[in-house]
Amino acid sequence: MTKSEALLKENSKYVPGGVASINRLTDPCICFAKAKGAYMWDLDGNKYIDYHAGFAPHILGFADKSQDRAVAKALDDGMALFGSGATADEGELAKLFLKGLPYADKVQFTNTGSEATAQAIRIARAETGRDHIILMQGGYNGQHNMVCANLMTDKAGLGGKQVKGDEYPLVPITAGIPKAEQKFIHAIPFNDLKAVRKVMKKYKIAALITEPVLQNIGIVKPQPGYLEGLRKLADQNGFLLIFDEVKTGFRAGIGGYQTIAKVAPDLSAFGKAFANGYPIAAIAGKQKYMDLAISDNPKKRVLIAGTYNCHPVAVAAAIACLTKLRDTKIGAFRHLEKLAKRLEKGQLELFAKYDIPVSIVRVGSAHCVYFCKTAPTNWWEVLSNHDFEFDKDYRRRLIDKGIYNFPVPCKQGSISLSHTEKDIDRTLKAIDQVLKAMTK
Repeated sequence: MTKSEALLKENSKYVPGGVASINRLTDPCICFAKAKGAYMWDLDGNKYIDYHAGFAPHILGFADKSQDRAVAKALDDGMALFGSGATADEGELAKLFLKGLPYADKVQFTNTGSEATAQAIRIARAETGRDHIILMQGGYNGQHNMVCANLMTDKAGLGGKQVKGDEYPLVPITAGIPKAEQKFIHAIPFNDLKAVRKVMKKYKIAALITEPVLQNIGIVKPQPGYLEGLRKLADQNGFLLIFDEVKTGFRAGIGGYQTIAKVAPDLSAFGKAFANGYPIAAIAGKQKYMDLAISDNPKKRVLIAGTYNCHPVAVAAAIACLTKLRDTKIGAFRHLEKLAKRLEKGQLELFAKYDIPVSIVRVGSAHCVYFCKTAPTNWWEVLSNHDFEFDKDYRRRLIDKGIYNFPVPCKQGSISLSHTEKDIDRTLKAIDQVLKAMTK
């Protein structure tokens, strides 16, 4: 990886850390030159079967031909960033998008998931006239001030003990958030309805925002009745329930995880998979909240603006992606489920073969191996039970075998439509070799 190291060093002269997003700065920090289908090649020419998927958006795989053709056609047709009026394509995308969301009436598009969650919280505050926000310890809802706290917090930061039925100490994951803003943010344990009740009695809550499945600390599923309980508490207390489906949306099936759980949020944020890697995101929800953007009451009107919102290239890419995902002849989700089951079954057999206790948690094509006996239900259980050092070593050794999972413990893997059974079998063979070496 000498060329990767050299490039990072050179870029660091001009870009802090050498990368445009600090989340990409890992050990090893491999720099990639190209990608196609399920594969990536680094600057030194090493080929990898990819399960990172660029932080999960590549559900079709890299450089999907049908998507590339749609983007090329948009450019050939003279589509451009006009900056005035509506376009037929953004209307087509909105209709196609909402077909998969029975709980949403309208949708607006932004460029990033962070913009989408920020807009959802702004709507909630405008609607309720309240300021306080509940979020989940271990959840990630964007890089803006309103939610940039309590992700992979260590035990010391959380006060050294597990919290049940209450909020954790607030631990921002960035400097620069004013103290005045921090007092409105309340981080609670996932899967803990008592904590919601406790916090909503102490503060005037505008919104509770959560990933319906926590997917920035692997895959942590909601317990039976949890999401339904959140819906009930939101109705009782008058705050808005926001589902951050930037990762879960359009991954396990058309629409979001809400369609699987059959729980209706007031607002949802989407991104990543619905455009297969192009920069576009969405806020969708009930009409009375979405229409605050055009409210006659200036005290409740919520600004939605952005020069690059619905850029024609991203719109064309999103339409192509959603069209392919909905095509029953292609059967994208049948294919993804088949491969995900094959990988999970093979992994379980191999970990059993080497007597390594694991819990594999999966939602459709998104998956994570926890090196502990029981699947975690919140971040504290991950922190206390998962073998982080083994995980880190395991990922690094797989990279050396040409299998690329993001080299940070607890980060999810994602399968794309471009993966094949041969890719899965090659991956399992590499896992077998790695586990044999690690257990000697």
